[in-house]
Amino acid sequence: MGHSHDHGHGGHGHDHTHGANKKTLLIAFIIITAYMVVEVIGGFMTNSLALLSDAGHMLSDSIALGVGVAAFAMAEKVANTTKTFGYKRFEILAAVFNGVTLIAIAIFIFFEAIQRFMQPAEIATTGMLIVAIIGLLVNILVAFILLRGGDTHDNLNMRAALAHVISDMLGSFGAIIAALLIMAFGWSWADPLASIIVAVLVLRSGLAVTKDSVHVLMEGTPTNVVFDDIVKTIEETPAIKRLHDLHIWTITSGTNALSCHIVVDDNLTIRETQKVLDDLEHKLQHKNITHITVQFESSESTHHNELICDLNEEHHHDHDHVH
Repeated sequence: MGHSHDHGHGGHGHDHTHGANKKTLLIAFIIITAYMVVEVIGGFMTNSLALLSDAGHMLSDSIALGVGVAAFAMAEKVANTTKTFGYKRFEILAAVFNGVTLIAIAIFIFFEAIQRFMQPAEIATTGMLIVAIIGLLVNILVAFILLRGGDTHDNLNMRAALAHVISDMLGSFGAIIAALLIMAFGWSWADPLASIIVAVLVLRSGLAVTKDSVHVLMEGTPTNVVFDDIVKTIEETPAIKRLHDLHIWTITSGTNALSCHIVVDDNLTIRETQKVLDDLEHKLQHKNITHITVQFESSESTHHNELICDLNEEHHHDHDHVH
């Protein structure tokens, strides 16, 4: 009975969000990079290893934000014959890169802190305090810009960037408390202790972002889609007898796709079949599916009927029909 394919109409809103995300990340990238230079100079002038390691953290923020901007720019490239979904998945690769970077930074901070416990460094605390306070204010500003201007809830790339900035904000906060403790009580161990607390938080956000990104790359069912609910919606649509070979996955943040085989009444006309498709598309759009591909089949179809298709056991006749 052939095959029918349709796009959702949610694209315009997604493009608008995409543009806002890119602009927001670019502003954040410029601010963070500029302050990182200030912090490196401050670190050398005050002989503060805490500030230099925080500057290193900010360098990773700067790289993460830069990669994020590049990812949004790549995602705008149009689809072609070799990349039929375009370059939208690049955003997810950028999120993986950011997540792994956060994990690497956390491990690096742990090692630095252990060395500092064994060999406390002499620190110019006043200079350290001033630079750390400015750093905290810069990070609060950037976090505010990201939360206000971008989609940090659904977009993995934006979430990864925000995770970097928040962990950096905590780093500055830790450096302020450590500087105050050293100034008041001479507790040189406060500096590495603050670093370790920050490292734990950095590691946690890094693991979360990496896990979510890998789930998308593994074509996992989107987190904002309820699989059983989709099955129920399709099976309850009039004229649909049976559903099988259902796949639901994420192309990139905010774009979920679905493909399936549907058995319909044998006596349906092409117009009636189209009506079934339109009805289905409309229902699925309200359930966060933006791109659907449906293959209609008659009840005499010889395809296997499992709801979830096992690609390892594909029938030998699969090359006979067009997907």
